[in-house]
Amino acid sequence: MFILSNIRKLLIIICLFLTNPFSINAQEATTPYSATNNYFGNRSPLVSSKYIKLPVGAITPESWLKEYLHRQSEGLTGNLGKISAWLQKNDNAWLSSSGEGKWGWEEVPYWLKGYGNIGYILNDKAMIVETKIWIEGVLNSQREDGNFGPKGFSDDKQDFWANMIMLYCLQSYYEFSHDERVTKLMTRYFKFQLTVPDDKFLKGYWQKLRGGDNFYSVLWLYNHTGDKFLLDLAEKIHRNTSDWSSRGNKLENVLNQKSIREGMQWPSWYGDQIDWHNVNHAQCFREPAQYYLLNHDEKYLKASYENFSIIREHFGQVPGGMFGSDENARPGYADPRQGVETCGLVEQMNSDETMLRITGDLFWADHAENVAFNMYPAAVMPDFKSLHYITSPNMVLCDDKNHAPGISNEGPFLMMNPFSSRCCQHNHSQGWPYYVENLWLATPDNGAFAALYAASNAKILVGNGTEVGFTEQTNYPFEEKIQITLSMEKEVPFPLYLRIPGWCSNASVLVNDKPVKIKIESGKALCINRSWKNGDHVILNLPMTVKVKTWEKNHNSVSVNYGPLTFSLKIKENYIKKSSDKTAISDSKWQEGADVEKWPSWEIHPASDWNYGLIFDAKNPEKSFKIDKKAWPSNNFPFTINEVPIVLRVKAKQIPEWTLDNTLLCGELKDSPVASTQPEVEVELIPMGAARLRISAFPVIGNGKDAHSW
Repeated sequence: MFILSNIRKLLIIICLFLTNPFSINAQEATTPYSATNNYFGNRSPLVSSKYIKLPVGAITPESWLKEYLHRQSEGLTGNLGKISAWLQKNDNAWLSSSGEGKWGWEEVPYWLKGYGNIGYILNDKAMIVETKIWIEGVLNSQREDGNFGPKGFSDDKQDFWANMIMLYCLQSYYEFSHDERVTKLMTRYFKFQLTVPDDKFLKGYWQKLRGGDNFYSVLWLYNHTGDKFLLDLAEKIHRNTSDWSSRGNKLENVLNQKSIREGMQWPSWYGDQIDWHNVNHAQCFREPAQYYLLNHDEKYLKASYENFSIIREHFGQVPGGMFGSDENARPGYADPRQGVETCGLVEQMNSDETMLRITGDLFWADHAENVAFNMYPAAVMPDFKSLHYITSPNMVLCDDKNHAPGISNEGPFLMMNPFSSRCCQHNHSQGWPYYVENLWLATPDNGAFAALYAASNAKILVGNGTEVGFTEQTNYPFEEKIQITLSMEKEVPFPLYLRIPGWCSNASVLVNDKPVKIKIESGKALCINRSWKNGDHVILNLPMTVKVKTWEKNHNSVSVNYGPLTFSLKIKENYIKKSSDKTAISDSKWQEGADVEKWPSWEIHPASDWNYGLIFDAKNPEKSFKIDKKAWPSNNFPFTINEVPIVLRVKAKQIPEWTLDNTLLCGELKDSPVASTQPEVEVELIPMGAARLRISAFPVIGNGKDAHSW
């Protein structure tokens, strides 16, 4: 009994730690090896894993998320190999044993990150065969010195950036195939990188800023092999990567942007960030947190949080979780009509998922959902055959015109085009498959963690290595109920963790239809530690209510939330078909013989009024909204204006003075409350992710003495 009692106490302590991972310091969290016996966690001396990613293929999606992957496989992602010039096999450096060829930079690995993983997740034989052609090309490209891939040198300094992306592809392939050639190639390559002098290593804009991706793969290999030289290489990568943990005047990369407003006085805070390019920020802000795993100094962990907060403090006072940088964030351009690249969206999701695993902080899961549900779906056409370069919270016209300097890009960057731009065209592929891979995570105490909610099936090794199947049934985020059914051959004790989102204040949990007698807290992981048997089921209810958020730093505009969903004005969409080769940006290229008529571009024009301000009871806003729930769409795809299963209705008035400006962008917001003499009407709001034309940051109508004229 004494032994059993102490085992119970130990398990309770472990549960409490994972529920609040910052309750002990980094040194105490470090173990000789990650406590799990089932998966590769962090080896000593790295900070112990908080959560551990499962191998690709361990989780398969259902419902709308499965539909998304199928649309990707049938859309751009599945067909880029036939139409993108950069993916043609003829004269492609990624398929050359010498590393030479006309085509050979970031595009192939950007695309393969998503394409290959979709193939593994869906067990799509054709996609797996195509993926292996490229993987075999990479494996056969390793040279005597250990280097691999396309040769990319400038003044005898190699561009390591594209290889950083391909390392992700190799890791996924290894998880799927257990092909030891991958770890052998990576070992030889990293030994080669260790021989490169610092003055020739990670020099140049992209690779210096993005060295954290190289660092990530080095730690991945170390956790698999334990080779100590990899820790020396990790230190070398960190010291040669842009210092994302520092503050100072690092403006040289952005001061010369042509579209920056002339005569702008640069505020002192603009020097607080290494780089303001939206993708770099979304991708690289996490580098200090990754280094914390090796260094153990929590100042690096704090630095990643600060990086995240700084850009949102000045450019992210908008709904949807992102920030208004267009391509480069500019002082004076922080209205919700400013947007973010599609590359920035998927890189932010990947960073959120990585930060969740590093820190155990469930904020990052909430944020990943915010971007995934509210921003990313509207960046692509419903059939996944074309996409935006820039997507904004307030976006009322998508056309092939040049909207600079309203946005910081010269060209047709708001057009839904299958060939624009070459980075987003290929990189968007990773968003949903990586999201699927983080729905469920392993825990260091040999348990399982439901991290991101979506209908899915997962097979996870728990306890002493017993495989347990988890069937998750739900239409979350469009419904509140999540049911998880467990299947196994024999009874096994292990802890099951459920994420309680920060937005939910009164969640409830049933195990086999009986309420759990555990305190349930918002933003924490609920630990249910028991002996589980075949057929056990858990029901998690996450009640959703309407909440109105005021953005005081952006003209007191408001956004409307229902659970994890943010809502936008329903604007009727008029799609106008255009020729994609005539509306693509200048660096777009497609393969010779590609039928561009099968891959049109689209303008989207508003076919209804969009310039509304909302009327609601500020003291009890939820009473001002009517919730209309509809049948689940038969095609399992709820992200279009006609198929959304939830609609909110609220009173509003038009603001006639709020129009398109001289750059044909939605006019900038003015201070709320706003006076309007227009008649009061009822408008419909739909989930933001389904609104490719949208007003998501609303003015507030007020006709009293405090109201402002537009």
